[in-house]
Amino acid sequence: MTTSENPAETRPAKRTADTGKIAGALLRYRVLAWATGLWLLLLTAEMIAKYGFDANPPSWIAMVHGWVYFVYLLLTADLAVKVRWPLGRTVGTLLAGTVPLLSFFVEHRNAVQVKRDFNL
Repeated sequence: MTTSENPAETRPAKRTADTGKIAGALLRYRVLAWATGLWLLLLTAEMIAKYGFDANPPSWIAMVHGWVYFVYLLLTADLAVKVRWPLGRTVGTLLAGTVPLLSFFVEHRNAVQVKRDFNL
């Protein structure tokens, strides 16, 4: 059988993902992971001030963090679908926005892996 008769060689190479869409999704995820982490740190400081020192900090910080976290959930799910993360990794990444400082570490680890896997 010659090379031109082999059906596997006559088909075009199948692309597993659109790297442009993945790069955009990764950037959006990284921005929101940092924003969520920063608002969570502010929320933690608010809770410490309110319950630890009987201060009266602004109460709108929790609401802003909640909305930022909601957008983080959407954008993380978008990235997870595009790069086909397993369910456990997706859920772990989604929950990283609820533990102070964790979103920064998880974001870095995920960004390194996605860049490596998709040559970004």
